[in-house]
Amino acid sequence: MAADSRRVKSVEESIRDTDEPEHRLKKNLSGLDLAVFGVGVIIGTGIFVLTGVVARNQAGPAVAVSFVVAGVVCGLAALCYAEFASTVPVAGSAYTFSYATFGEFVAWIIGWDLVLELALGAATVAVGWSGYLNQLLDDVGLALPTSIAGETASFNVPAIVIVLAMTAVLVLGIKLSSRVTAVIVAIKLAVVLLVIVVGAFYLVADNYSPFVPPAENAADGGESWLDTPLISVLTGFSQGTFGWGGVLAGAAIVFFAFIGFDIVATAAEETRNPARDLPRGIIGSLAICTLLYVAVSLVVVGMQNYTELSESAPLAGAFAANGLTFFSSIISLGALAGLTSVVMILMLGQSRVLFAMSRDALLPRSIGTVHPRYGTPYKITIGTGIVVAVLAGLVPLSELAELVNIGTLFAFFLVSIGVWILRRTRPELPRSFRVPLVPLLPIVSALASLWLMANLPTETWLRFLVWMAVGVVMYFVYGRQRSRFATGSARAGTGKRL
Repeated sequence: MAADSRRVKSVEESIRDTDEPEHRLKKNLSGLDLAVFGVGVIIGTGIFVLTGVVARNQAGPAVAVSFVVAGVVCGLAALCYAEFASTVPVAGSAYTFSYATFGEFVAWIIGWDLVLELALGAATVAVGWSGYLNQLLDDVGLALPTSIAGETASFNVPAIVIVLAMTAVLVLGIKLSSRVTAVIVAIKLAVVLLVIVVGAFYLVADNYSPFVPPAENAADGGESWLDTPLISVLTGFSQGTFGWGGVLAGAAIVFFAFIGFDIVATAAEETRNPARDLPRGIIGSLAICTLLYVAVSLVVVGMQNYTELSESAPLAGAFAANGLTFFSSIISLGALAGLTSVVMILMLGQSRVLFAMSRDALLPRSIGTVHPRYGTPYKITIGTGIVVAVLAGLVPLSELAELVNIGTLFAFFLVSIGVWILRRTRPELPRSFRVPLVPLLPIVSALASLWLMANLPTETWLRFLVWMAVGVVMYFVYGRQRSRFATGSARAGTGKRL
């Protein structure tokens, strides 16, 4: 057992573990594949729905600024992920990074936390996929009963089907997954570009005025303290809506639209040249999506006054308001394609995190066995698919969706601090990509993540704390007793204490 009571797993040992015959993943991904994965998971519900919600209720035409703010916060975290992923090119993303810096307990907690982002996120998106499918079927007179399709279904058949279909693709190999994703990404990028190009001919200058609507006080008695952002509960200050306070509050909401770029890091072990390709894939996909988000939001609020935007389908509604009803179905098709890749890549990330945890014996090692032909952790992938399918098919998820945001931001916070710690404890490690202005940039990234977390509802925080408490109990009941450090099977590394 390592001398460090925190059970820190050295970078060298993490890399050595990737050569275990039964737990060796195939290296089939290029930098382009990673960028496609990133774009595939980022462009989803956010660009097709959140634009209308935030424009109407928080930011007005300045929703584009909300996207920029959220993109900057994600960009800071992306720099930290890029350094970690190129230094520790091992499956598991934030889990693996935390093991190398904070130790086993925090690694377990972040692995448990990532379930909120990945499994719950995949189930939530699958339910949205079912809704879009039923909308398209309704357009041609073939709508399914709402009891089995859509967000209010009691047994959501389409959501279960899409989850199981994407599970099969993931089992059959990472390269097949990247090819399927590439086709889907091409479709939804075409739709997004179509929105931008066609919509640009229908812009009305008056719709941009005022660009930042005057601030309004929050309505008295409209919300309970559980629905109020935590920062307002703690400080007693209500930022209301609109004005620059509304623009910043909107950033915490549209942040959901950026979730996923960190999943690129979970594929580090399956990348042919991780030192070069991981930073390109992570930062490139985020930059592309931020530009597209800003462009789409500017077009939508220019086509239709923000007070009239549809909250459920703002893009399709804006085109319909301009007599372009034909494009509504095309946009719905793009949304359907977009959500398909999001479901698959979220499950990809979840399976790789659980794979890394099983290899460390924090979960049973037998479930992390790699398929001899396809080179994928098929047992974990199938298990993940079944759990996500059950969640998507049977559990009402609308109230739990914000847990995805807080789980992701918590991971961002730890990764940002971890970069600074690893710079101090292991300065000699080769780093093909280095975050500039350390420790300033990682600290700013961590504080920005905390600020967005503080803008989430208090109820979300309470649920998050309950979930974390369950994770702590599971660690001491199972993980701590059976991990490789506990059994003495961990090899000595060169990690140093703080």
